[in-house]
Amino acid sequence: MTAFHGQMGMYVRAFAYMLSHGSDGLRRVAEDAVLNANYVLASLRGELSAPFEGPCMHEALFDDRFLKGTGVETLDFAKAMIDEGYHPMTMYFPLVVHGAMLIEPTETESKQTLDQFIATLRDLARAAKANDISRFTGAPHYAPRHRLDETGAARNPMLRWEPAVPLKAAD
Repeated sequence: MTAFHGQMGMYVRAFAYMLSHGSDGLRRVAEDAVLNANYVLASLRGELSAPFEGPCMHEALFDDRFLKGTGVETLDFAKAMIDEGYHPMTMYFPLVVHGAMLIEPTETESKQTLDQFIATLRDLARAAKANDISRFTGAPHYAPRHRLDETGAARNPMLRWEPAVPLKAAD
């Protein structure tokens, strides 16, 4: 294996996962991932907008139509999830869906954790529709790092660390 093929540790982890589940177990975890994604999709269909009809595979895809006229953008919605204790979903992918929000619940999520996640997203969607803009503007509010200037960071990357204040010479 060379670097061209990826990180060797990733292959070892994936192989160990497959061996630990066996062929029947791999089929089961794949089915559970699909079931979980469809449960999220069906549960949120009334609050969030799905760009396509019907069931999904292992990822539930939503777009930003439910945010239209609220003043809340996809990024604002995702950053508000951090304040609720969730890592934001994949945003703006696939590129063919405007304001895409791609949720991929794993096979290890229980119904209770999925229900809590769904309730949180419902609450955020209802807050956006009720024009509770303060909940979204500048979010995350409670994380150690608040909203970063991602555009500025991309345009002016700091490629070398420099101390903020020059250190004094030791006496």
